[in-house]
Amino acid sequence: MVDDTIIAISTPPGFGGLGVIRLSGPKALPIAQSFFHPFRPQNPFPARQPVLGKIYHPKEQGFIEEAFLTYFPRPKTYTREDVVEISCHGSPLLLEEIVRLGISAGARLARPGEFTLRAYLNGRLDILQAEAVLDLIKATSLKQAAISFQQLSGSLSQLFKSFRQKIIEVLSLLETSIEFPEEEIKITSSQVKEALQETINQITTLIQSYALGKTYTEGLRLAIVGRANVGKSTLFNSLVGHERAIVTHLPGTTRDYLEEKILIKNSVFRIVDTAGLSQSTHPVEKEGIRRSQERARHADGLLLVLDASQPLTPEDHHFLHLFNQKPALIILNKIDLSVKISAQDIQGEARGREIVAISALQAKNLAALKEKIHQTFIPHQDFGQEVILHQRQKVLLEQIKDGLTKALALLDSHHSEEFIVEEVRQTLPAINELLGEVRSEEVLQNIFNQFCIGK
Repeated sequence: MVDDTIIAISTPPGFGGLGVIRLSGPKALPIAQSFFHPFRPQNPFPARQPVLGKIYHPKEQGFIEEAFLTYFPRPKTYTREDVVEISCHGSPLLLEEIVRLGISAGARLARPGEFTLRAYLNGRLDILQAEAVLDLIKATSLKQAAISFQQLSGSLSQLFKSFRQKIIEVLSLLETSIEFPEEEIKITSSQVKEALQETINQITTLIQSYALGKTYTEGLRLAIVGRANVGKSTLFNSLVGHERAIVTHLPGTTRDYLEEKILIKNSVFRIVDTAGLSQSTHPVEKEGIRRSQERARHADGLLLVLDASQPLTPEDHHFLHLFNQKPALIILNKIDLSVKISAQDIQGEARGREIVAISALQAKNLAALKEKIHQTFIPHQDFGQEVILHQRQKVLLEQIKDGLTKALALLDSHHSEEFIVEEVRQTLPAINELLGEVRSEEVLQNIFNQFCIGK
C-alpha cells in the first residue's frame, strides 16, 4: 500500500460541460473536505452518493464553483484505496485551481498512469489488465476496444495462468518419474510429449495473433512507391480523405515522405507517401528519394503504383522487382485516361501479387482498392477469442515457446529427465513476468509512462 494521497484531472484537456478531478489515498476525503462545502451537513459522509456543494477558495475568501463530490471507501474502488471524485464545470482554469487546492491541503499531483499503477500495486489489476486499460483509453477501432475490454476482465490473464498450470503439470510428471523410479507410478513419455505439444501449439497461435493485434493498435505501415508522377500523392490524398499532399502535374513534387493513419474494417494502416524515383541532381530531392526508399525498406507492405496511361519504363520494371520478399499490392493508376498497360501485361512480373486498376484522381475503384488492401495485408487466420496487442507479451511468449520446444526436442532424442526438467523450469520466470508477478521496474515504467491522462 502507498501511504500518500494523489490528485489529478481525470477528463481530457480542453473546455467542456463537465470536468472530473480524482483523489486516491488514505487522506482523499479529508483533503477534499478542506475546500468542498456541502449545502447540507454530512456526518458521516455518505459512500457512493453524489453530494452537491461549493468549492471554497481561501485566498479569494469565497466560493468559486458548484460541484458534486462522490466518496468511494476502500477496498471496493479502482485503486483499492479511498477515492474521491469531484465533478464540476469543465473549465481548465477551474479544474487546475481545484487541483492546486488539493495539493495545498496535502495531496500530491499524480503522475501519468499512477491511478492504474496503484490499482496494480494493490492487487486490483494484474499487469495484463493494466495494459488493457491503456489499450481501451487509446483504442483506434471498436474491434480493439472490444478486445481490450475482454482482456480488462481478465480473460488473457486466465489463459496465461492456464499455460503456467500446464507447465507445472509437466514438471510434476517429470519430477515424479525422477523421484520415484521404482514405484508403480507409470509416467510415459507420450503423456509428457502430449502436454508439451498442446501448450506449444496454443502459445504459437497466440504469438501469430500479434500480427493481427498490431493492425488494431499501431497499424501496419504501407509505403506508396513508384516512379515520379505516377499519381502516388493523389492516391495518398484519396486514401486519407483530404488534400494532405501537394499535387501538381510536375514530377518530383514530393521531396520527403508523408504519413497518415486510415481505418479499413477496424484495422489501422499507416499510409506513407514517398518521393518518386528520378534522375534528379537536386540535393534536397536526392535526399527525399533516399529517405523514401528507407521507409519503403522498413514498411510492413508496399502499394506499388504504375501509370496505366503510359508504357512501362525501366523505372517501373525496377519497382516491380524491388523488395520481392515484402507483401505488395500493384496499382494501375490513371485508368480515366487512355490505358496503355493492362493487368495481363505485367502478370509475369507481378509474381502472384494482386493487381488493382483505379483512378486516384476520380476515386474510381477506390472501395475495391481498400478491400484489396485489407485482404492482402491483414492476417485471416482464426486465432480464437484472444489476440495479443503488445510486443512485450509476444517476446515473452516466444521465450516460453523456445524453452518448451527445446524440452520437447530433448524428450524426442531420449535425453535424461533432469535435462528436460531444467528446460521446462526455465520458462516459469518468463510466464511470471508476463503476468506481472515478477515486477520489472523498467517494464512498469514503460507501460505507465504511456498513459496520457490520470486513470
